[in-house]
Amino acid sequence: MSDTLPPCPDCSSEYTYEMDALLVCPECAHEWNAEAEVAEAVEAVEAVIKDAVGNELQDGDTVSITKTMKVKGAQSALKAGTKVRNIRLVQGSGDHDIAAKVDGFGQMELKSSIVKKI
Repeated sequence: MSDTLPPCPDCSSEYTYEMDALLVCPECAHEWNAEAEVAEAVEAVEAVIKDAVGNELQDGDTVSITKTMKVKGAQSALKAGTKVRNIRLVQGSGDHDIAAKVDGFGQMELKSSIVKKI
């Protein structure tokens, strides 16, 4: 039975057992959900953020805007070709996954689908 179950994430004991939907370690009494652990691993793999042409983005990259777009509350539009330096990748906020400071506009969140890595 312990051959098919993962070891305890706290103490690495191989004597884990199932109790309903949880896995339990008899040595340290740690309980965890194996399905949630698998889901977290899948999310970590899917967390790769790519730009409009498929390049993988990382924190600190420099990107350029690929489409001219209107910015709510601003007098002018954010034009295509505008360089954005030192981006930060963030999770959440819907589909806006880049936080950056854009010259002339200030701090804003962008979609990775409208930028291209330089």
